[in-house]
Amino acid sequence: MPPAPILTENTLFYGDNLPILREYIADESVDLVYLDPPFNSAANYNVLFKDEKGVPSQAQIQAFQDTWHWDRSAEAIYYELVTDISGEIGTMIGAMRSFIGTSPVMSYLVMMAIRLHELRRVLQPTGSIYLHCDPTASHYLKVVMDTIFGAENYVNEISWKRTTTKSDFRQGAINWPRIRDVILHYRKDVRQKGVFNQPFAQYSDEYVASKYRHKDPDGRAYMLDKLTAPGSGSRGHPQYEFMGVTRHWVYNHEKMEAQLAAGRIVQPSPGSVPRYKRYLDEVKGVAIGDTWDDIPAINSMAIERLGYPTQKPMALLERIIAASSNPGDMVLDPFCGCGTAVAAAHKLGRRWVGIDITHLSIALQKYRLEQSFPGISFTVVGEPEDIGAARQLAQEDRYQFQWWALSLIRARPLGGEAGSKQGKKGSDKGIDGVITFLDDASGKPKRVLIQVKSGKVKSGDIRDLVGTLQREAAQIGVFLTLEEPSRDMLTEAASAGVYRAAHWGRDFPKLQILTIAELLRGAEIKMPPAHGTFKQAQRVQQPDAEQQGFDL
Repeated sequence: MPPAPILTENTLFYGDNLPILREYIADESVDLVYLDPPFNSAANYNVLFKDEKGVPSQAQIQAFQDTWHWDRSAEAIYYELVTDISGEIGTMIGAMRSFIGTSPVMSYLVMMAIRLHELRRVLQPTGSIYLHCDPTASHYLKVVMDTIFGAENYVNEISWKRTTTKSDFRQGAINWPRIRDVILHYRKDVRQKGVFNQPFAQYSDEYVASKYRHKDPDGRAYMLDKLTAPGSGSRGHPQYEFMGVTRHWVYNHEKMEAQLAAGRIVQPSPGSVPRYKRYLDEVKGVAIGDTWDDIPAINSMAIERLGYPTQKPMALLERIIAASSNPGDMVLDPFCGCGTAVAAAHKLGRRWVGIDITHLSIALQKYRLEQSFPGISFTVVGEPEDIGAARQLAQEDRYQFQWWALSLIRARPLGGEAGSKQGKKGSDKGIDGVITFLDDASGKPKRVLIQVKSGKVKSGDIRDLVGTLQREAAQIGVFLTLEEPSRDMLTEAASAGVYRAAHWGRDFPKLQILTIAELLRGAEIKMPPAHGTFKQAQRVQQPDAEQQGFDL
């Protein structure tokens, strides 16, 4: 396979990130990787450490149920790891299989190992990678990361406090409440001069009041800091007499005199050890360490909440991206979900690439970026661009086709979770998507209901949709079809009448049929302006190019 070209545009990719990494992302072209791979995405607990026959192993551990299963795909990736890639990676993954067995968690680790191997390839020698995971699997992932990136390139295990212990935590609890996530930070090569911009937090009012209690005549607050230093060892400091006191000092004699002349040295009393005046307005604050308890998770009332189940707060991604990249650098998120890392990268003036395996996620990201950054330009790769590709998607996965088709009209999908590759089972009551709009002074939303069909269609489908509109008291219905509608279908749709939009003073067809071919040519629903299809992302104010230090 020829080497991948260097990406020159911000890009969203739909599809499996493994072949996308191999085909599209060039060697050593990425400065920072952040990934939050799906693991704890479901709401119920399940034992993952059991073989595929359902027999629990001795390593019982509770973790959230997900979609990992040991199947032919997992076996094929395992074979590639132990044969084609081999070396330490093959030895490590083989050893893990020997004691974990062919369990869902082993499938997960195999999937992660092959992708982490590719992510190391695309990372710059000076680059960093942050792997966001759960404590139930972080110890295994750390072994995988140590093997692929080298234990010497481990930098931090960051603990993010994502929630608080509830005051009404159940009586008779048998374990400590789980309130944190783990973020593993590795460098491609710690010997290289990489990027790290130390973040700082503000001092508390209590700390300032206790430490910076001195003030100059102009009101400038300062503290008295020490000037003495150790005198032995490899970092021995100079010893001399200064202001009548002999000590080992942090500065040489010449610099001490210069600081004294500048008014930065105070001797509290005759014969006492001189002290350094450290002004409050000159310090950045307290350096943030590897325990982050100052960034709350997304809750139901959060302004930035988009309704995506695993959405991470913008502040979390901004901290990581600002600390380990510079403006103009390339940021990659291979499991980008609702796109928080991509949005944070764009806000901070970085270039970016996002990859996700569901059309629902890609659609949500497109809306979010366009709402947050009006006029933004980016490329989407992997979406159908013609009717042939649309038919192929429909044959491969009807849920992905359905979500992609709904994205063409910016409808909110129903019957599926945003982070899932499968739609919900069971009846959807004839509704696949919805668009809301406003049409009177009451402010009560009106609805457009959408049904998507990828197979054969008939006039009875239109009559059923009319019945659904009546049952749901909706104003407009839209029938999206991959196949061309028959004359009888068009007649049935026309006989449904019109919806009179009083506020807009216009009539709109009560039931509309749109083909995928028409949508690809730019056709739109005839309706009043949409309102809040997805929860609206906030518009983001970016620093200007001069502040960021590069040309946008």
